[in-house]
Amino acid sequence: MLHLGLRVTDLERSLAFYTALGYSVVGGVPETGFGSLTMLQLPDDPFVSLELVHDPAKPVEDVSAVNHLVVQVDDLDATIAELAGRGVTAEPPAEPGPGVRTSWLTDPDGYRIELVQWPPGHPAGMTAADFA
Repeated sequence: MLHLGLRVTDLERSLAFYTALGYSVVGGVPETGFGSLTMLQLPDDPFVSLELVHDPAKPVEDVSAVNHLVVQVDDLDATIAELAGRGVTAEPPAEPGPGVRTSWLTDPDGYRIELVQWPPGHPAGMTAADFA
């Protein structure tokens, strides 16, 4: 997958949230058939992974088509503390599998975001080995 485009109601509010999460703005396309497009990238990612799509005439009314987004972190506790310092509240950490730690947060439009910390030695990302 190249990237995900999320429709947002208030671009400035969403930019404040996603930059607090660690994304930076790479660029944008001001006018398209979808609305304005703002491309975001995480610090260690080589490419844009998130596109915020904004059209004031089309506010977000239903986020149920997107179940959740997932962002991998190196240190979940440190990430939750940093987010709290930036005004973003994350849910308490959970351990859904051996050594896997997760936490959840919600963006301004209601999209759910899962933060995942893999156990030591786990490769970046999810592979077939995770289901073997």
